[in-house]
Amino acid sequence: MAAVPTRRRLLDAAVPLIVEAGWGGVSTRLVAERAGVAPGVVHYHFSSVTDLLTEAATEVTGRLLEEFARGLARQADLADGVRWMVAELGRYPGTDPASLLGVELYLAATRLPELRERLRGQVLGFRAAVAGWLRERGYAGDADAAAAVLAAALDGVVLHRAIDPGLDPDLLAGPLTALLGSR
Repeated sequence: MAAVPTRRRLLDAAVPLIVEAGWGGVSTRLVAERAGVAPGVVHYHFSSVTDLLTEAATEVTGRLLEEFARGLARQADLADGVRWMVAELGRYPGTDPASLLGVELYLAATRLPELRERLRGQVLGFRAAVAGWLRERGYAGDADAAAAVLAAALDGVVLHRAIDPGLDPDLLAGPLTALLGSR
């Protein structure tokens, strides 16, 4: 079996550290220890720990958003799509690694322009995919605005579930479907 390249080991080590320690708590030393390399190796592959964290985190979020968009594309109509989206949220109780990574990423993006732009590009791409899906399913309103509301609602549900574990995403399908004017 081939050895995992050092750069990949660093990226793979960074994501769980963001979840465990928070964006600001991750240091070069922590990543190097987790990856099993000397601290200087981190700066050989990345200009800063922020660059490493940005690449590692947005790699994960990009993959999650693409998977979500592909799943949505398989839904036949607006009501099915909304039900599918909220059912998918059941996988994210708000305290799981993916949810915590998202929270850390959004917070860090408020302070780091490069991260904000990368995340913005991902979010805009996801919203464009949702808007296209809405148009293909005959949505009569402003599909871009509706996609922005849906994306924000999905993020918000995950955030709310972190502080209210009893919040059942399935109960939200009705109100979200009504917002789209679909049954």
